[in-house]
Amino acid sequence: MAILIKRAALIAWASIGIICLSPPVLKAQTSKTADLTYINFTVERAPDWSDLFRRYEGWFGGDGIYTIPLNGREHVTAGNQQQTLFIFSDSMVGQVTDSVMLPGYKMIHNSVAYLTGNKPLASKMKFYWNLDKHKAPEPVFTPRTPKTVSGDYYWLGDGFVNTEMNNAIYIFGYRVHNVSNEAFGFREVGNTLIKIAANERAPFAGYKEMDTPFYLDNNGEIGSFGAGVYINTVKAGAPAPDGYIYVYGVKGMAKQLLVARVKPADFERFAKWKFWDGRNWVADMHKAVVLTDSVSNELSVTALPDGRYALIFQEGGMGKYVAMRIGASPAGPFGPIIRIWDCSNDLQQKTHVVYNAKAHPSLSAPGELLISYNINSVEFIKDLNKDPHLYRPRFIRLRIK
Repeated sequence: MAILIKRAALIAWASIGIICLSPPVLKAQTSKTADLTYINFTVERAPDWSDLFRRYEGWFGGDGIYTIPLNGREHVTAGNQQQTLFIFSDSMVGQVTDSVMLPGYKMIHNSVAYLTGNKPLASKMKFYWNLDKHKAPEPVFTPRTPKTVSGDYYWLGDGFVNTEMNNAIYIFGYRVHNVSNEAFGFREVGNTLIKIAANERAPFAGYKEMDTPFYLDNNGEIGSFGAGVYINTVKAGAPAPDGYIYVYGVKGMAKQLLVARVKPADFERFAKWKFWDGRNWVADMHKAVVLTDSVSNELSVTALPDGRYALIFQEGGMGKYVAMRIGASPAGPFGPIIRIWDCSNDLQQKTHVVYNAKAHPSLSAPGELLISYNINSVEFIKDLNKDPHLYRPRFIRLRIK
């Protein structure tokens, strides 16, 4: 259980530096215009989805939630999903009551689940993790790439089904290593790509891994690609397809947003990837221009019905506001921050934190976005022993008028 004490280190992943270089926050207006400044919306809690993750046995907590529609239909208007793969980073496994975690619980660094259909029904949701030789929980994914060193583990980025590559599932993996000379006790040390064949089922004994060049370390300013993926193809159901996959990166203390793109058939050919330099798509990752800042390490970009794009994130990486910027294209430009939800009511203690908001368009009804955000604590085990249901995603519905 010693590893659990390190859980407060998660805050670095979500919030290393909360430097805000952005324009002033603007409130949503009641009249929709053709610019990137205003949008007319309402927002409310989605308790049916939040309650789906309030569990008492097996998986009872986790963060890093991404959703992957297994039919490859990524967009709001693409039709109902038959099955969705949920991927989580750090996850709690064991038994709990409403007031205590029972002995034998364990934190593992990643897990997955399948949801059959697109309704938040507990009977249709099944969670998976690996077991060690003593039948204790273990992560689904463990790094074993050439660049992996002993002690590395995975937190997970976004993923998708590549319909041009035999419907294989691709998931970004962040290699993380616990280190004593870092303020928060860990450091991201590399970026990998996990590949799962279409016929593989969790817990994915046959998955493949490959180191990628999409990790940045410029004098200690770390960045990585995989924070979000936007599939702009006909097969994915994109409303204005150009045939590319857009992959978003986040770097540095200011949580700066970068973007790359590549054709689906070239996804494993890393030399084919191009990066937006503000004018052109170029091969040099280090020339990628900063699109905007104050985003979170996990985020989403979603096409809106009016042709604009919604970038959803937690303002500043960690903070009480779920936020949005409106984009003119998947690569921007993006407008100022629009705060769409105040998470203060979820922060019952001063030690509680909220982070990594994102939308789940394939599970969203037309005209709305289902959005999740994560709750955690800087005193992880102490607060979970008070409230075992603290550490799980919460959901809201954003309705576009």
